[in-house]
Amino acid sequence: MSETVQRLEPLDRRPLADRTCLVTGSSRGIGRDIALEFARCGADVVVNYRSSDEKAREVAEHIRANDETAIAVGADVSDPDDVARMADEVRAELGDIDVLVNNAGITIDRKFENMTYEDWTRVIEVNLHGTFNCTKAFYEDIKTADKGRLINISSVVGQQGNYGQANYATSKGGLIAFTRTIALELARHGSTANCVAPGFTETDMLEKVPDRVREQIRDDIPLDRFADTEDVVGMVRFLAGDYADYMTGQVIGINGGMEW
Repeated sequence: MSETVQRLEPLDRRPLADRTCLVTGSSRGIGRDIALEFARCGADVVVNYRSSDEKAREVAEHIRANDETAIAVGADVSDPDDVARMADEVRAELGDIDVLVNNAGITIDRKFENMTYEDWTRVIEVNLHGTFNCTKAFYEDIKTADKGRLINISSVVGQQGNYGQANYATSKGGLIAFTRTIALELARHGSTANCVAPGFTETDMLEKVPDRVREQIRDDIPLDRFADTEDVVGMVRFLAGDYADYMTGQVIGINGGMEW
């Protein structure tokens, strides 16, 4: 065997033990499972929510019941003042954060000809402005952290568009450009910014889609199934950890083989 081959070290069972991670919109769905996975990997976790107070506190209590650290902090990510208050509260409780996952998002689906200005702006305010607000509030934390990580949750819809989702597709496409730009600005500090673009995932958002439309969507997925949240969580965990040190500005599609 070549002398350059190094001995394989055992995998760290708590790879995020020295990190504080904030996940927006983590009272349910993908965000919830990301928060739980971060805690399982040893991170201190901030569970952010807007209105699902009870569900968010259940997530935090579940984490604490497993002898890990978590707090639930309510804030509307579309409101910069509310986000600033959240940042103050988080730092008072846990100090600076190391990892920010911008996951919070909403949909208001309509054909463009029927879409109102309010439909458009509300989705943009939460999905795109919310990412700006949270990144702005915690930018110095990520920039100065030893292993600073910004992870934005986009969507395959932001890459290829989708009927009736002009507002959502625009917001998610904007996250891709935002991620790549912030990655350039963070690189000189050794921190990274990456984007995960899931395909259609089994969450309450997909449950609202009529069965007929669900079948049409699944027909376009080569793997012939929707994603489970676990399919997305593993990549987010990887990007938050040490093995992703040399990855930045990337958009990782987790979409079952859908073309875009």
